[in-house]
Amino acid sequence: MTVTETDHCDFGGKIMVLDYGDRVIMPGLVDIHVHLNEPGREDWEGLTSGTRAAAAGGITTVVDMPLNSFPVTTDVKSLHQKVEATKGKLSIDIGFWGGLVPANAENSTALDELLKAGVLGLKSFMCPSGINDFPQTNSQHIKAALPVLAKHKRPLLVHAELPQTISSEDSPSTHATEEPLRLEDPRAYETYLKSRPHSWENAAIRQLIEVGESTKKGREAEGASIHIVHLADANSLSIIQDAKSRGINLTVETCTHYLTFAAEEIPDGDTRFKCAPPIRNAKNRQLLWKALMDGTIDSLSSDHSPAPPQMKLFDEGDFMRAWGGISSLQFGPLATWTYGKQRGITLNHLVRWWSTRPVELAGLNLKGSLEVGRDADIVVWTPNESTKVDDEKKIYHKHKATPFFNMTLDGRVDFTFVRGQLVFSQGTFSDRPCGKPILV
Repeated sequence: MTVTETDHCDFGGKIMVLDYGDRVIMPGLVDIHVHLNEPGREDWEGLTSGTRAAAAGGITTVVDMPLNSFPVTTDVKSLHQKVEATKGKLSIDIGFWGGLVPANAENSTALDELLKAGVLGLKSFMCPSGINDFPQTNSQHIKAALPVLAKHKRPLLVHAELPQTISSEDSPSTHATEEPLRLEDPRAYETYLKSRPHSWENAAIRQLIEVGESTKKGREAEGASIHIVHLADANSLSIIQDAKSRGINLTVETCTHYLTFAAEEIPDGDTRFKCAPPIRNAKNRQLLWKALMDGTIDSLSSDHSPAPPQMKLFDEGDFMRAWGGISSLQFGPLATWTYGKQRGITLNHLVRWWSTRPVELAGLNLKGSLEVGRDADIVVWTPNESTKVDDEKKIYHKHKATPFFNMTLDGRVDFTFVRGQLVFSQGTFSDRPCGKPILV
């Protein structure tokens, strides 16, 4: 169902009129950075639980990362396997990013086939990804892929952390402070924070900007864009602003956890907060908010990256060995509203960061708006109510451990519609999943 002008409608009889009173009706929200991990690692999350959690958070479309599913989505065959896995499991719609890895980065035919098969763009890592089946890329790989992306006018998403190198070659190695850190307490959050300093992000972003010169108008990769995912480093904002002003096709997202939490507030041993890049200090958090408000940062996402409890090492509390990923898909928009209101945001900001800009970045032309002709993806919510995250039965992720537990968030999601069909209603879900895969 799409949004249609009422004077052109022929309903052919009775229609249901829903009166939601003083509640707010907004376009369905769009999260372009999630890891649902199916097929292959359904014990980490899964399509059923993940898309239900999204619907409960007012999210009507997600775009799934090429990892940590197995196989990773780096070729047409693996994309088809992922699409096949969605059957009968989706509460909401889902698109897919393809993976850029050394094995396909300089094979323009393979990349062209993957993009033609329907992925919305490509994703790469400039540091180890955390799983062996998705190796990191270097600047040459990225440079080689951009003209292929330009042909399809699609983005390259990049995890922008570049560890210090031991030679002049563009090959990351271990960070110079790794050895001294062996002597420090692995349960201390400060130890983990030291292991992935600001300089890692800054070095990667500088390298991306250099490669991104080719995306300028009239250059060989015009039409491609580079999207920096989960920016945590406020020190890099000035070079991002400069790159944008010079015509480099560069966009940036940050995540709700970087805007909600601060390093000095994280308890030692509480590995629910471990992610990469790490959550930095309160001053950094405030600068990220400022950059979001002024448009330097374009959009928000969850980077929902759950794992089984045993991988998070909750009993040991070892930040250096625990899986790095935060479980947050259900709570991102409400957390944005909660902490954004303190900084003067409006409903229009929420729509821009969680609907308009993600849709533009991912090329989801039927999503993100209540305009005529778009999909009737709608969230109905009550901004002046609150949601207490204290009942595991009302956390719809597969694993309930989240840093948002025991928090009270402003706002309450009441109803979620996908293409006009009610998928979430005040704590209950439709028993007929209506979500569809999106291929372009």
